[in-house]
Order: sequence, then C-alpha cells, then structure tokens
Amino acid sequence: MTDNIFLGGGGADYGTPQVMLLDKANRHGLIAGATGTGKTVTLQIMAEGFSSAGVPVFLSDVKGDLSGLAAAGSPDFKLHDAFAKRAATIGLDLQYSAFPVTFWDLLGKQGHPVRATVAEMGPLLLARLLELTDVQEGVLNVAFRVADEEGLPLLDLKDLQALLVWVGQNAKALSLRYGNVASSSVGAIQRQLLVLENQGGAALFGEPALDLADMMTLAPDGRGQINILAADQLMGSPKLYSTFLLWLLSELFEVLPEVGNPDKPKLVFFFDEAHLLFDGAPKVLVDKVEQVARLIRSKGVGVFFITQNPADVPDDVLGQLGNRVQHALRAFTARDRQDLRKAAETYRDNPAFDTAEAIQQVGTGEALTSMLDAKGAPLMVERTLIRPPSSQLGPIDLPVRAVLMANSPMAGKYGTAIDRESAFEMLAKRADAAAVEAAKAEAVAAEAAAQEREFNRARRYDAPQAGRSTSRRRGSAQDEGFGGAVAQVVIKELKGTTGRRIVRGILGGLFRGR
Repeated sequence: MTDNIFLGGGGADYGTPQVMLLDKANRHGLIAGATGTGKTVTLQIMAEGFSSAGVPVFLSDVKGDLSGLAAAGSPDFKLHDAFAKRAATIGLDLQYSAFPVTFWDLLGKQGHPVRATVAEMGPLLLARLLELTDVQEGVLNVAFRVADEEGLPLLDLKDLQALLVWVGQNAKALSLRYGNVASSSVGAIQRQLLVLENQGGAALFGEPALDLADMMTLAPDGRGQINILAADQLMGSPKLYSTFLLWLLSELFEVLPEVGNPDKPKLVFFFDEAHLLFDGAPKVLVDKVEQVARLIRSKGVGVFFITQNPADVPDDVLGQLGNRVQHALRAFTARDRQDLRKAAETYRDNPAFDTAEAIQQVGTGEALTSMLDAKGAPLMVERTLIRPPSSQLGPIDLPVRAVLMANSPMAGKYGTAIDRESAFEMLAKRADAAAVEAAKAEAVAAEAAAQEREFNRARRYDAPQAGRSTSRRRGSAQDEGFGGAVAQVVIKELKGTTGRRIVRGILGGLFRGR
C-alpha cells in the first residue's frame, strides 16, 4: 500500500500528477462543481483509493449511482475506450476491480436499517429536524431535562410523544421551575412529529442503534469497508437527510478517542449535497459544525464536503478544507460571477493560467485540484485530468444488491427492531397504577358515605320522644361518644374539598418520580 491516493494528472495540457497524501487526508476536503461536471466520479475514485489504502469510507448515494463500487468495471462498458485513452494519457495502468461495500438505508429498503435513539439525537438536532421555533426548542429542552430527572429513556418517537403528553398535562408546574411551558408549543411539536412520521422519519428512531464500530471495519483482504447510505429516496426529506448525517458526524466526534496525527485516517466521511446542511441553519448549528470540522481531525476522521458551489459552505468551515477538487462552474448572472471569483480566490495562484477562467473552461472529467504538501501547506492549483474508476460506473442490479445485503455480517444485527421498556411503557404503567389508586379512593369515599347514611338513620331512630326527660337526652348524646363525632368530620372532609385533594394526590402519583 502507498502513502497517497492518485487522483489524476496530465500530459502536455495538464499539470503535474496530483496525489492526496494519506497523512493529510484528515485535514478534510471539498469536491465542488456544477451538475454533470464529474463530481460523482471524483467521489468514486477517492472512495476506491481510501479503501485500497485500508481506510473505511462512509458516503451517501444521492443519485443511486455509487452502488457500482461493489462491482468491477468491464472492458465491455461503453466508455471503456475513453477510459483507456485517459488512463494512457495520465500514465495509469487501469485495472478493473470491485470493492467491499456495505449498504445502509434509513428507510430500511435498499440497505440495512440505520437507527438512532431519540436521546442520542438530542434536542438541538431534533429541533432542526422538526423546524421548531426558538420557543418550541426551549420546550423540547425542558422535555429532555424532565426525561433525565424522571429516569424515562427516550428511544423512539412514541417515547417522545408520551413524554410531551406528560409535559402538557404538567405545564403549570413545569413553568414554575423551568420558565413558560405553553401547551400551544407542546401541540406544535406534536404536529411536527406527525409530519416526520408521515415522511418515514419514525424508522430512524429506535433500537438496535447503530454501532459506529460497524462502519469502521476492514475487509478480510485488508481493504477498508465502503459504507454506502441509500439517499435517492431520502432526498425527498432533505432535513431528515442532512440531520442524520450531522448526527453521525457529531457521534464520531463524541465517541472516537484522540489519535493525534495518524499515518492515515481511521475513517473518511463524505457529506454530499452539503448545502442542505447549511441552508437556513441557525448560527449555533453552524458553529457546531465548524467546531467538529476543526477538532475531529485529531480523532483520525477526514470530512469531505460535496456541493455545487464553494459559496454553499460558510467561510469558517471552508477554511478547514485543505484538499480541494474544483470541477467546472457556470457564471450566468452577476451573483454567479461573484461566487466564481470567490471560489478562485480560495486557491493558491498558478502563474500558468487564470484560476477564475480555468474554472469555467475545464470539461467533464477534468478539474482544478489543490492538495496539501508534506508540511500541510496548500500546493498551487493545477489543471487535472481525473483518473477513471476501477469499479463499475453506474448502479448495480437490484438482485446483485440483495445478494450482497444477505451475505453481509450486518444483516442479522440490524434487521429486526427491538422495542424494550422505555418512557412510553413506564408512563403507561404509572397511569395504570394511578387509575387503581383512584378507584381505591372512590371506594373509600363510597364506604364513608354509606356509613354516614347509616349513622343518620340510627340518630333519627334514637331521637328523644315527647315527655322524656332532658337529662336522658343529654346522657344519650354523651353515650354517642367521640367516635361518632370523628366519623362525621371524616365524612364531611371526604365529601368536601379535602377529599377532592386526596383524590388529586393519588392521581398525581402518575407524575411523580421513579
């Protein structure tokens, strides 16, 4: 295995051969360019290179084309002659081969199911996923805080829905402790959860949750496993897509240990359609992404953002992306020309050509590239002819995909969902217990009422008759004793406000702690 990945090169019309140093791949990167200019092929050859170097890869297949990584290319392919000519031009000995691939799918159709618990997702990412206002996000934070204090595990959506019912019923008490918890905000969150369910988002939440170690494995031959997330249907719910990828990135950041500057990454993460992550994102979320991009490289993870225009990525994040491949950009409007100039300014100038002009002139399969040198400094931008892929260009057949999934070691681990006791079941048990206590309280009140009726009948029967001495009546009243007076007080209290407080106290047991 070499210490670099060969990306492409040149001949007379191109610059020096371009390689990405493996020990600089955790300095992140960018693949940019307009639709149809070759970004997918660049992503494919990078994934092949990392896998061959023993580096696991995670990428999302937004067009359905990248499943071809699991099959070898073929001389019978219609573009074989063009690929062979390009390989000869750049001095590449083109050998076709398949790569070890694991398929994943949030919807559980084209790959192994991917799940996360509601607690793992957290209120910040959930608020983005549900498109909540700041006030509604505050209520969601209160719900998560209550779940922690009450020992209520939040695993799937029904757990969160049950908890929100609890919060709504106890809004007044919670408001005194945490600030205003409006029932209208609770209702708004519940409606957004319903929308998420209708989009298929409920499949994301639950157990068994994804074990990140399963995405960082090596094939028996030592090559890195390529994890492909089926995203062609998922792109119909762009918030769900981008939030899941951001969650996965943040989990890697939280879980992986520090490794310093490794000889090669432990994992390379490709974030396709990166503009979906930043469109309309609050500043706190953008700051979080910038922080993760800055610090996760010390944990051996390289992150590559893929988008049409570098302007889609905030400057603070763009500054963290050291390895860059820029395919063609089109400039039809004044805004396009401004973005193009901005993109050109992010590269180290090459005196051989004007970068802004070259970005518009490169053809399909060509790009401007700038990699990091051995000291971590960006090299001059070069015009590069991107190497052809070794794997199949385009998707594999569905039967082939089904066989690969069936033979995957992940099939038995994630295929069946698990529904263990969590917030939903625990709150249901509390409700049942409260109902039993309430029934007991009603029985006590009914018995007391019966005793009162019997006592009144007895008192009417023993009432003094005409002509009887008053001393007899006084003695009879005294003979009733203290117990009769207490019984009257108890009956009165059970029928009055104190009795209602007792019943409310028993029902309130539903909402007490563990």
